[in-house]
Amino acid sequence: MGDLSLSPDWFDAETTTFGDRVTGAREAAGLGQAELAKRLGVKVKTVRGWENDQNEPRANKLSMLAGILGVSMMWLLSGQGEGLESPEETQPVDEDMERLLLDIRQMRQEQTHLAERMGRLEKRLRAALAGA
Repeated sequence: MGDLSLSPDWFDAETTTFGDRVTGAREAAGLGQAELAKRLGVKVKTVRGWENDQNEPRANKLSMLAGILGVSMMWLLSGQGEGLESPEETQPVDEDMERLLLDIRQMRQEQTHLAERMGRLEKRLRAALAGA
C-alpha cells in the first residue's frame, strides 16, 4: 500500500489500490481500524488485511463497509463512482445542497444500520438451521 500523504493524486483510480481507498475513506470518516472492525463485526486483522491489499471483503461486508464509510462499493473496488474527492476539487456548497448532502448521509447511515440488522438476523437464522 502506498503512503497516501506523499501522493496528492491518491484519489485517482489509477494511482490507488483498494486498500488505499479503504484507508483514506476510514480516516476521512474519523474511524480507527478497531472501531471500523467492531462496526463491521470483523477482527482488526481483517480490516488491516483489506487496507494492506492482502484480501478483500465478501459482498455483504463490502456493502456494509461502503455504507459506514459513506462511499460507493464501486469506488472502493475500482476508484470509479461516488467516493472521496481530492481537496482541490472540494467546493463550497449552498444551504440547499448542504441539506441534500445531510439527507443522503442520514440515509446511508440508515442503510448501514439495516445491513447490520440483516447480518445479525442471518446469523441467527443460520444458527437455528444448524441446530435443527
